[in-house]
Amino acid sequence: MAIPRKPIPKTQKQISIDQQQPSDARYGNPNMPIPTQFNETGIDFNRSTKLSWKDDTNKPFSIGIKDIDEAVFYYFQNVIKPFVYQNGERRNVPIIYAAPERWKSFQRDGYYRDKKGAIILPIMVVKRDTITKDRSVYNKLDANDPNLYASFQRAFNPKNFYSNFAVINNKIPSKQMYAVAVPDFLTIEYSVLIQTYYMEQLNKIIEACEYASDAYWGDPERFKFRAFIDSFTTQTSTTPGKDRLVIGNFNIRLRGYIIPDTIQKDMTAINKYNTKSKFIITMETTSNTEIFEEGVVKTRDGRTRRQREDIGEVGDISDVTRGTELKNK
Repeated sequence: MAIPRKPIPKTQKQISIDQQQPSDARYGNPNMPIPTQFNETGIDFNRSTKLSWKDDTNKPFSIGIKDIDEAVFYYFQNVIKPFVYQNGERRNVPIIYAAPERWKSFQRDGYYRDKKGAIILPIMVVKRDTITKDRSVYNKLDANDPNLYASFQRAFNPKNFYSNFAVINNKIPSKQMYAVAVPDFLTIEYSVLIQTYYMEQLNKIIEACEYASDAYWGDPERFKFRAFIDSFTTQTSTTPGKDRLVIGNFNIRLRGYIIPDTIQKDMTAINKYNTKSKFIITMETTSNTEIFEEGVVKTRDGRTRRQREDIGEVGDISDVTRGTELKNK
């Protein structure tokens, strides 16, 4: 016995379309227009919107949580560049991500050790805590059928090949656009742990991080997100039998966005399209048929002028006696 298939619920758009009744059955539903080539080809979609990605270096746009994490680390390593002075030398502070294995070592020993078991100080540890959806900003409205898009223009469209016909007729070239569904906006919380030997070293790191607050963090050639740092906490640990440790903590509140690379988005969203090309052909009309006759020209003020017919040749020139009357042939 066949197992009955569970019905798939309709989306809000499908329910709305079912409630719409056309005023004339011959024309159908005006909100769902039939493609112009349906009667000729039987294809129920517009083939002009199905553009190939072959030999296209601009692949479908997507951005994930990993890109946001990389933006935070890029800003720490290439812009803030935290450093301290240790024994009269300037030392860059290493920045690591709090992987589960590393975080377990911190919780157990209170230090981070290298492969040889040596304690690494000073150090900064970044850990992602929470991801919260921000609904105060606009969104795509419906994941099953995105309604809002952002368009990006390609620098060169291979369809605009050069030809004399296009030049003569003032062809306006077609532009190739990439349509990307608007992203989901998020608020991501990061916690940062700083460990140093002395309070003076910790102060220098905190000063650099506080100055970078409320700025856009990330790689200028990729993605940038605005980051906020509200408060810092500091403490000094002097446990008997262990090294003196100065600890600082602060949280980063970063406002980011994601466009996931999912099958659902690829099936419903518009990816690439071409704008309409245009030919400009000028045409003049006239009611004066004389301008089409031989020897008649049109002046700038719109009047016609007929050329003189008494145009001779070089062989018609001859010497005559003074006082002789010349007559036209």
